[in-house]
Amino acid sequence: MTVPADPNWFDAGPEDLCESGSVAEVVVAGEIVALFRVDREYRAMQGTCPHHGGPLGKGMLRGCIVTCPWHGWQFDVTDGTYQHSDQLQHPCFPVKVEKGRIWIQMPAPNHGN
Repeated sequence: MTVPADPNWFDAGPEDLCESGSVAEVVVAGEIVALFRVDREYRAMQGTCPHHGGPLGKGMLRGCIVTCPWHGWQFDVTDGTYQHSDQLQHPCFPVKVEKGRIWIQMPAPNHGN
């Protein structure tokens, strides 16, 4: 396994973790992340819905829109936009595939600086 030079990239699993049009829930750097495969591209976002903490990684994906299984909140997985108000943006993370592994870039920890 090759480790990227940037320490904020984390191995999330094998490239075949989810099929096109599907969703997976993974834990990356101690955080719950929802991983989506839209056509051939992977997308990742913070895995808990801001409404009541529902598991977005267990939601329904239609095209690039995920629906939270708890209360139906919907987000565009390409940019995190809440579908009923563009004022709410859910955190998304960069994703890349290298040598058959999915890598997700997580924000650097904030140590109170």
